[in-house]
Amino acid sequence: MTFPITALYGSLCALLVLVLAIRVVRQRRQFKIGVGSGDQKQLELSIRVHSNAVEYIPIALILLALFEANNGNSYLAHSMGMLLVIGRVLHAQGLGSSPGVSFGRFWGTLFTWVAILALSVANLSMFFVQ
Repeated sequence: MTFPITALYGSLCALLVLVLAIRVVRQRRQFKIGVGSGDQKQLELSIRVHSNAVEYIPIALILLALFEANNGNSYLAHSMGMLLVIGRVLHAQGLGSSPGVSFGRFWGTLFTWVAILALSVANLSMFFVQ
């Protein structure tokens, strides 16, 4: 069985995670810090941006793959995949530019949570309707 929809959005999210990881590595080299942030606020923020993506993306992709595996509506799957990717990019941009409240951080979090919630409800609905 293949998961073309999940593969698309999983790959886009993986590319985002790599970009964020490269940013952390570059800053580690710049500040000569191997572990932790060494009290460098810029590095600490980059670490959190990367970590936040790694915290939310897996559960969303698992839910998307389960929805797709159970023959869920492909329009909903694509919509939630796009919402996830857009949300994660917005969040990375927003949090990466400021640790405080920002447009990207707010909407990125909201889009990510909506995707997770919608896929959770859709999967539960398919389970109980069977």
